[in-house]
Formats: sequence, C-alpha cells, structure tokens
Amino acid sequence: MSARPARAFAVALLATLAALLTALVPATAAHAAGRTVQGGRLDWGIKSSFQSYVTGPVAKGGFKLKNGAATAGGSLFRFHSATGSYDPDSGAFEASFSGGVQFQGHQKPDGAYELDLSVSRPTVRINGGAGTLYVDVSSKAKDTGVVSTRSQVPFATLGLGGVNMKGGGSPIALNNIPLTLTGEGAQAFAGYYTAGTQLDPVSLSADVKAAPEAGQSPQPAGTPSAQPSAGGTPQGTRAPGAFVDAAVDWGVRRTFREYVTGSIGQGKWTLADGAQDGGALFRFGRGKGSYDGGKGTLDAAFAGSVHFTGAHLDLKLGALTAKVQDGKGVLTADVTTAGETKNAVPLVEFDAKGLKTEGGLATLTEAPATLTEGGSQAFNSMYKAGTEMDPVSLAVALDDGARLPALPDLGSTAPPAPGSSASPSAAAPKAAQKAADGSDTGTYAALGAAVLVLAGGVAFLVARKRRTAPPAASAASSSPSSPSEAGPTDSPRS
Repeated sequence: MSARPARAFAVALLATLAALLTALVPATAAHAAGRTVQGGRLDWGIKSSFQSYVTGPVAKGGFKLKNGAATAGGSLFRFHSATGSYDPDSGAFEASFSGGVQFQGHQKPDGAYELDLSVSRPTVRINGGAGTLYVDVSSKAKDTGVVSTRSQVPFATLGLGGVNMKGGGSPIALNNIPLTLTGEGAQAFAGYYTAGTQLDPVSLSADVKAAPEAGQSPQPAGTPSAQPSAGGTPQGTRAPGAFVDAAVDWGVRRTFREYVTGSIGQGKWTLADGAQDGGALFRFGRGKGSYDGGKGTLDAAFAGSVHFTGAHLDLKLGALTAKVQDGKGVLTADVTTAGETKNAVPLVEFDAKGLKTEGGLATLTEAPATLTEGGSQAFNSMYKAGTEMDPVSLAVALDDGARLPALPDLGSTAPPAPGSSASPSAAAPKAAQKAADGSDTGTYAALGAAVLVLAGGVAFLVARKRRTAPPAASAASSSPSSPSEAGPTDSPRS
C-alpha cells in the first residue's frame, strides 16, 4: 500500500473513532445521569445534649414525632421516604426525607412552652465534594418568645472527608457523617447554639432507581406510591354509606415500643392477618363499614393484629374498630393477654374533629389520643387512664378511584449502625454490574473494544507505512512535495 492511500485510510479510521466517541460517550453520560432516589431513611439525633436538656430536670419537657418519623436506637430520630436524584458520574446527590420532631420544655402556668422547636423534612444535598443539610424549622426565640418558621434552612455542613460519591450503586449509604451548625442554622435554632457547633452525626440510606431505557418515561420523584384500595365492588352494589376500603394507622405508644425492644423488655412484636409496619406506626387495613360525610360519622372494622412479647410481656391487639361521632372517636380491639381474650375493649379516645372528605377520600391525620380505663387494664396498669398515646390516623376510600395514603418508605437497606467502625463513604462502585441494573459497564466495554480495534488498525497502517516508505530525503530537500503530505511538526511555531 502506498503512503498516500495508507494515510487516507488512517484518517478515515480516526474519523470513525471520533464519531464513535461522539455518539457513545454522551449516550452513556445521559444513561447514567438523572437517576431517581426513591425510598430510604435518615437517622439523626440533631444534638443529643439538647435532647437531654429538654427532657431533663430543668426544662422538664419532651418531644413528639410528626408525619411518620420514628425513633431508632438510644437517641436517634428516623426520617423516611427519601425522594430526590443522583448522578453517579458527577456524584451529585439530593435526597429529601419526610417526618419531623417537636421539642417542648419549660411549660408555663397557662400550658404554653417557653421552649418550642420543631425540625422536619431534612434534605441532604451533595455536589462537588461539599454537602449541606437543609431542614424546615419552627422555633420560639428563647429571649423574646417570637416564633419564626422557615423552610429548608441550610442548617449544617457535612464533613465529607474521604467520601467519594461517584459511581455508587443502590442503595447509597452514608454513615456517621459529621455535621457543623451554620450561621443560619444557629439563628433558626433559636440561639441555643452558636455557628460552628458540632451537631450529632447523620447516617442515611437511599434507594436509587436505574435510569429508564430509551423511549421510556422516568417515574417522577415524589412520595411513595399510594396504596390501591382493596375494594373493587361496583358502587351500585354497596349499601348506602358503605365504602370501598379503609385503614387505621396507630403506633400504640412510642415509649412502649422502645420498652418492648429495649434491655428490660428484651422482646419484639409480630404482625399478622395483614397488618403492616410503617416504622413508627402499625397499619390495620381492609376496613369495612359505613361512613357519612355529612354527619361526620364512621363505623369501621379493620383486619390485622400486633403481638408484643418479651420478658413478662404477652399482649396481642387485633380486630380493631374505629367509631367516630360528634367529633369524638374511640378505637377498640380484642385484647389477648396470657392466652385470655377480651373482645371489643375500648383502648383510646381520640379527637376526630379533623375528619374531612376531599374527593373520594376521607382522612383524619394524627389525631391526639388518650388511654381509656379499659386500655389501662389491657396494659396491666402500666399506664394510667388519660395517658397520652400515639396519635390515630384514618383513611377511608369512598370510591374505586381513591387511593389510601402510602406508608412511610424506609428503603431496602438500613444504614450501618451508628458508632460502627466503617468509615464514612458512599456506596462503593461495583467492579461489574449487569446492564439490567442500569449499569454503564457494558456500554463502556463496547466503547473500549471499538477504541482498541480502531487504534490497532491505525497503528498497523502507520507501521506498514514506515516499513515500506523510501529513505528520508536530506535536510536540504525535506519539504513535502504537496500540502496533503505535510506531517505535523515537533518544533514550536515562532
């Protein structure tokens, strides 16, 4: 092959290689970017010394969990249902979690609290090696008593030393990430701490959905999918006032759950007959009964049971019913202790004035509840009648198109236990992942093979040209015979 055809062929090969790079690299980047975060949890104690102060002998207060938040371990709050996005190429990550906690202390004679601080909806944003924790904050200034409410305050900076967010799989897990209070965070914290104060570390786990295939629409980020109603009976065949489906959400009592699983109770709970665990609450579904929106009345029976067992503990609650009338509600259950069952025991009374109907769904959200005398006996007088219990939530699907609210989505994998020896790190990239999991490994492998083939072809032609080319001309006659044969020069231009 002469020098000119060989060079032309090499140029063609290089052009083909450039076209492959142009076509494949952006495609793989687009394939990797924009993945959806949906499902997961964030564990954070905010600041353990603040918790101790609020619940201690000076403030004599406590905290309340909101919107499905739970406790985890000794002093952690668990937020749920992560939504957001992740780009494995750049490592950019954003996840917002649901739930909140309200601290109250220093109660005044009129029942109000001098200390009143709520933290909710924590959002973690990481980009370019830096990260910030944002939260919604409602606080009462400790000096003036003025209440301020702010949304998504840049509350704390994340200590991401040693964390590589690129190339992570699913779930993304971060463990014991240090947090430092920002100036805006200090202001939102009602002045209890100054900027630069170390807060409790944060741990999280977030599920990542693979990028959609070409031609498919990505599932929008948002709250977990609402549960379809268990009904399906044609409207015309239902009795007047009958509904399609219903559920009641109730966690019994947070401190009771902690007692059961703690060092004293050394026990557990078991769900049966369709009951579901939402982290900080239990859902009893497949409700049947009647509802009158005009009168604000409800009479519903639910499926499912929860069985608490442990040291000197054997308590089962099942066959729950909820009755609402005149703005008041009663939750009853069959109570089994030590093998003996009492039917339809009134457990708690709850405020039902918030029961409302919108479209095909009637809801009551986190209604305050107190223990009845019968409930006190069910708990073997562990709690007195009138004791505040976990709030009660109701949802009633009035037609086939209505969907019950989704349970908290805690994701597929819990983050590493707080205090573990694992260093903070993003989920490590795997050496090889299947294409079905949304990996780009196969695409990059094909690109690499194409590069090697084309580069080998160019190298072969160049070597062939060098072997077959005539001896170089003398320096005096080294100028190319035509512009098309001019090669690159190694000397800089003047």
